[in-house]
Amino acid sequence: MGYPRKLTRRFRAFDNFAISFTIINIISGIFSSFGFGMNAGGPPILIFGWIGVSVMVLFIGASMAEIASAYPTSGALYFSAGKLAKKHKGAWSWYTGWLNFVGQVGGTAATGFAAATFLQAFFAMQWHTYEVTIQKTVVITAVILLLQALANTYTVQLVALLNRISVWWLLIGMVVIVTALMVVPSDHQPASFVTHFVNNTGFESAIYGGMLGLLVTSWTFTGFDGSFHMSEETVQATVNAPRGIMRAIGYSAITGLILMLALVYSIRDYGAEAKADAPPVQILINSLGVGTAKFLLLIVIGAMLFCGLANMTSNTRQIFAFSRDGAMPGSRWWHSVSSRTRTPVKAVWLAAACSLVLVIPGWWSETAFTAIVSVNVVGLFLAYAVPIYLRLKLDDFEPGPWHLGRWGKPVGTVAVVWIVVSNVLFMLPHASPITPTNFNYAPIALAVVLVIATVWWFATARRRFQGPVSYGRPDEVAAMDLI
Repeated sequence: MGYPRKLTRRFRAFDNFAISFTIINIISGIFSSFGFGMNAGGPPILIFGWIGVSVMVLFIGASMAEIASAYPTSGALYFSAGKLAKKHKGAWSWYTGWLNFVGQVGGTAATGFAAATFLQAFFAMQWHTYEVTIQKTVVITAVILLLQALANTYTVQLVALLNRISVWWLLIGMVVIVTALMVVPSDHQPASFVTHFVNNTGFESAIYGGMLGLLVTSWTFTGFDGSFHMSEETVQATVNAPRGIMRAIGYSAITGLILMLALVYSIRDYGAEAKADAPPVQILINSLGVGTAKFLLLIVIGAMLFCGLANMTSNTRQIFAFSRDGAMPGSRWWHSVSSRTRTPVKAVWLAAACSLVLVIPGWWSETAFTAIVSVNVVGLFLAYAVPIYLRLKLDDFEPGPWHLGRWGKPVGTVAVVWIVVSNVLFMLPHASPITPTNFNYAPIALAVVLVIATVWWFATARRRFQGPVSYGRPDEVAAMDLI
């Protein structure tokens, strides 16, 4: 791909799959956003929305996997956008990289915020005098980000091991939670409960309220570009990276549907549980009792922490690659690699700091989590859409070993259309009446990043940034390898 090798290839096929599977993280995604779905559509959106959006995400993943096979680099989306564009390569690459950056930061922030929320729920169950506040959530999130940054800095081998463990944590944890919800309660909701539509968003339009509920599944299925970003650290990346993407999405779709069904049919007091601070926790308490609920909550919190750690690792690789081509302020800092760990340590701390900045509005905002999630979903999926769209415009695309053949363009077309439609929806208000405390600030956060990127582009970057940099011919690059 034109770069000297600085990162060690320590990821095998399972490791590559593990990072995307961990970032998607069905337990973290479903538990953290289930309450929003209960109020925005209810059971039919939670269940059928999961199935429908999962299929759409498979289209997106297949198109991305085909591109990952052709361009297996840490730059991933922005690198492939620069290579696939017929003209204005630098601009396409520039904006894709910045969208990917803000989406990755949103994912790291949202996962940390969710873990902090559920930790507070556990504290409140364990110590009845503990008072849950949104300010404490922000502080706990900051601590989580700090610990994850330290892990990515000093215990790289442990991080790789934790990514492997996380797969089994998720699968075994899902089985334990689902089994408990199926066996312990004396009764469950009837099959017809799947038609119980609920719209507590404040908007009169039931269709709009229900469409907002699709954010639950869309938020869960973010971050599978992690396999793409880890390409330079993956053995036989032209095959293992695309397979990692597809396996992560496919396995998550199936296991996630099982978990979703178990939670939905274990609902007892819909109104009270939907209004609870952490609705799925209240469902566990009502169905299983406080003792069992606390045990299962530890599984959920563990899954969220695993997810956040993997998110930060992927986030760091994107920053490293983008900076390697001089596309970020202080690029020479962020693409430097530690001589001890062979990882971009300074990029780790930039990822943590930017995530914290995105979390800070949560000190005042009641809807901070859904706004951060929207930043994550919109930023990432727009970044996914750009290289797929550019690939559709090419008649001479040269695929890698893993490809879709004649189905490449039809699959890519569906993927791009879905991304555009869903992202417009998630930039709109999530609650009515709109107030300063429930305002969806995702469009503002995204606009700030795009304005900065645009001003910088026209001021200086367009004259010096022409897209991914080539360091020379393959033989010349090989001679530069530090490993």
